Amino acid sequence: MKIVYNGEMDSRLCKAVLGETIPAIAAEDPDVIYLDADLMSCIGTGKFAAAHPDRAINCGIAEANMIGVACGLASAGFKPIVHTFGPFASRRCYDQAFLSGGYAKNDITIIGTDPGVTATLNGGTHMPFEDVALYRALPGSTVIDVTDPNLLISVLRQCVNRPGVKYIRVGRKKYAKVYEDGSEIPIGKAVTLREGKDVTIFAAGVLVHEALQAAAQLEEKGIDAAVLDMFTIKPLDADAVEAYARKTGAVVVAENHNRNGGLYDAINQVLAERCPVPSCCVAVEDAFGEVGPQDYLQQRFGLTAAHIVEQVEAVLRRK
Repeated sequence: MKIVYNGEMDSRLCKAVLGETIPAIAAEDPDVIYLDADLMSCIGTGKFAAAHPDRAINCGIAEANMIGVACGLASAGFKPIVHTFGPFASRRCYDQAFLSGGYAKNDITIIGTDPGVTATLNGGTHMPFEDVALYRALPGSTVIDVTDPNLLISVLRQCVNRPGVKYIRVGRKKYAKVYEDGSEIPIGKAVTLREGKDVTIFAAGVLVHEALQAAAQLEEKGIDAAVLDMFTIKPLDADAVEAYARKTGAVVVAENHNRNGGLYDAINQVLAERCPVPSCCVAVEDAFGEVGPQDYLQQRFGLTAAHIVEQVEAVLRRK
């Protein structure tokens, strides 16, 4: 694994990466079955479904039923990969994922696309800020917030053979490129993207790019900020959280979710138990989503590098 971040966007759309990676995984493993809630055209899996109707199932706009079908397939030894938009992959089918998946010990991989502000013009009804909190509460679950296309490929391949209910949240558009092509990035381990001694910024998803931009701006102000990619929100790398909290003595969390129940809560649990230090977050503050382009929405909900800089300066005053 090599960090190649230079502030530029990856040339690939994440939906194109999904459209290539899911068929590739299925071609390698005959037990992999793909299910979708009438959104195959949105991630480019339509051709795969047409060519392999026995390996791809369009369950229609019936997400709860789709999870039930996936769990039934898992109980028969298959490895289901399920896709729909984030709100429908979490809120709408949560009872089925909780009971037929987690409680019944059926191993399924759920992909929720366009989480948080990445839902953009689909609007507030399609903008899940609470999906992480829901899946964190499911015993034995794995929760991933994707950083870039190469991490997406790596974690999706790992999730197929990982036990439990796995929830992967990822936008369909472009992300900043952080990792080298072909990188293997182990689930459950934080990745140090930048070292620092004054404060640690723990970030996930699209906010990793903003965190790295903020760290560069802070450097110009004489503030040395470490940046860690916390793409695995559950199981959280508690050892890394504790180590960097002790090293820098102050923490800022940046996430594209509601601050209640998300990465900020997960990290603060570790801080409270192991190493209490001043902390604050850049996250959605108890609000519903709304319609708009992503740059507007990030400003509207305070999910930008500028907001991270403000919070770093504020938390350092409490250090």
